[in-house]
Amino acid sequence: MAQTPQSGASNRLAREPSPYLRQHASNPVDWYSWGDEAFARARAENKPILLSVGYSACHWCHVMAHESFEDPTIAGLMNEWFINVKVDREERPDVDQIYQGVVQLMGQGGGWPLTVFLTPELLPFYGGTYFPPKDKYGRPGFPRVLEALHEAWETKRDDVRRQSEEFREGLGELASYGLDAVSAALKPEDVVTMGEALLRRVDPVNGGFGGAPKFPNPMNVAMLLRAWRRDAGNEALKKGALLTLERMALGGIYDQLGGGFHRYSVDERWTVPHFEKMLYDNAQLLHLYTEAYQVEPRPLWRKVVEETAEYVRREMTDARGGFYATQDADSEGEEGKFFVWKPEQVREVLPPELTELALRHFRVTPGGNFEHGATVLEAVVPVETLARDLQLPVEEVGQGLGEARRRLFEAREKRVKPGRDDKILSGWNGLMIRGLAFAGRVFEREDWVALARRAADFLLSELWDGQRLLRSYQEGQARIPGFLEDYGDLAAGLTALYQATFEPRYLEAAEGLVKAAEERFWDAEKRAYLTAPRAQQDLVVATYATFDNAFPSGASTLTEAQVALAALTGNKRYLELPESYVSRMREQLRQNAMGYGHLGLAADALVEGAPSVTLVGTREAVKPLLSVTRATYAPTFAFAWKEPGAPTPPSMRETFEGREPVGGNAAAYLCRHFACEPPTTETGELARNLALMPAKG
Repeated sequence: MAQTPQSGASNRLAREPSPYLRQHASNPVDWYSWGDEAFARARAENKPILLSVGYSACHWCHVMAHESFEDPTIAGLMNEWFINVKVDREERPDVDQIYQGVVQLMGQGGGWPLTVFLTPELLPFYGGTYFPPKDKYGRPGFPRVLEALHEAWETKRDDVRRQSEEFREGLGELASYGLDAVSAALKPEDVVTMGEALLRRVDPVNGGFGGAPKFPNPMNVAMLLRAWRRDAGNEALKKGALLTLERMALGGIYDQLGGGFHRYSVDERWTVPHFEKMLYDNAQLLHLYTEAYQVEPRPLWRKVVEETAEYVRREMTDARGGFYATQDADSEGEEGKFFVWKPEQVREVLPPELTELALRHFRVTPGGNFEHGATVLEAVVPVETLARDLQLPVEEVGQGLGEARRRLFEAREKRVKPGRDDKILSGWNGLMIRGLAFAGRVFEREDWVALARRAADFLLSELWDGQRLLRSYQEGQARIPGFLEDYGDLAAGLTALYQATFEPRYLEAAEGLVKAAEERFWDAEKRAYLTAPRAQQDLVVATYATFDNAFPSGASTLTEAQVALAALTGNKRYLELPESYVSRMREQLRQNAMGYGHLGLAADALVEGAPSVTLVGTREAVKPLLSVTRATYAPTFAFAWKEPGAPTPPSMRETFEGREPVGGNAAAYLCRHFACEPPTTETGELARNLALMPAKG
């Protein structure tokens, strides 16, 4: 019998560690988490499964929950006709990946909330995303969908099962899409081809790719810079990247008071965002704006990096060092309420002289640019323009705006903050370790490196036992076997952390993760990586990690880590699987650059021969050379150093063997394709050699 939880009672999701699942614990829906208990009941009662997938920071997930899952009548239909299963897509990305394919096969766009109907054998027969409680927005009302599918299950079951088998076949094809292409070695000019394809999609006015809604797509912006590096005469590639970064940094997608980026903009001008903040977005953007600073050291890039790193420290860092997953869009039941302002709210906080500056700079108007006359802050009027109009020194106006921002931020801190999903995910933490370590190295910020180090130490202590990585940590419990993205992202983060600290233990941990990932996920027949461990039993089709979406696929970050390990250890074995996989994916890289941005970044280093620079000399002596490596845009290179006389890590013997100071001076050994140029002791020569890049081949 279906059980409807009593009013005020909790359903079984109250026992789950996931904040997203617990958000639904008081629903009158008889929810299960994904697992054998739900599947066994579906088989025993021969009922279809209603699968609902979302995440805690998802605005439309909250909307559907309030409209439908909290409605006793709709919940009653769900409980009577279906076995209802809730999934946190951040905990089970493999389940999400498979069933997103259903709505794609139905010709719809994917997204969240994801709503899919399954047979008791977990085969899908219908799906969608958000359904309203009544017919509107051109979508059928959720009760009407439930009734129609119940009737189909009861009266046309053979047809439903035939459709589910067709979906299974289609999902299998989607899961391995692109893996039947003819293999061919990637060439340096292919990197330029990818960049040129991306450039054709750049909005020439507002930056970014395409129109509304507009996502940051940091890996694809980074690919524009990689292509420019290989084809420096094509300034349009660099211009497209930097225009995008500038417009985002000045727009409402960037939190102008507290730092950090929201998930995406609902308009093409980056003005009004969906307000949730994701760890993975900010990790990638931290890295990207740091690269932009190497390309062209603008104060705006430094400001964004500093404020984003501070946001992560302030809002997203656990006491034990790990980083939280997301921050919600909503507070007090309203989307964006924490972040937006009205003119009278600004006047309440600031004295008249600062009010004028803030209202004009951020374009806070009575009409607003958001709901209910509120304004999402943008840096619209530059300091120089304000100074000219007010006939004040630029420095004075800049200081005034700085003081206004400080006071507005302090006032905003007294508001009710958006909720936060405090689970610590290995993969997303790996991306943030990668971003903070790189930014800390470039800007010489030991505090950022320390944040990355604390997170890495926590993960290696609590979620990695030297053989197996777990995905999620919450409330003192590590759980869920890691997916490919967890191994790849963390390995990539640790190789970046080694280059910021030169502590071999991080490199050794990365090697262990890569070895474990290759054993668990590599499919030698397909020459590709599985998303979930080979032994995973609750998936209807095997899924492969190929596409880079809002965050990189595990195959892409693992490839990045493997190439970096080859460069840092001199061990060519680390290139065997990257060469096999990238050659398998060459056709997709060339034809669909938007879908493989991070793989393109990793492949760029691969085709350049896993380039490296080994520094030799005392810590004091190598400082000038190290400064060059920090300041120079050389994104394909990996950097190694050890204190003279310190033991050489076993895996790095080849890296340091025979490499000594030259004439008593610190020296840099630059290598490509495991062949090294004569060492240099001159900073200018090292800078030129790092920047040297053949035009298109």
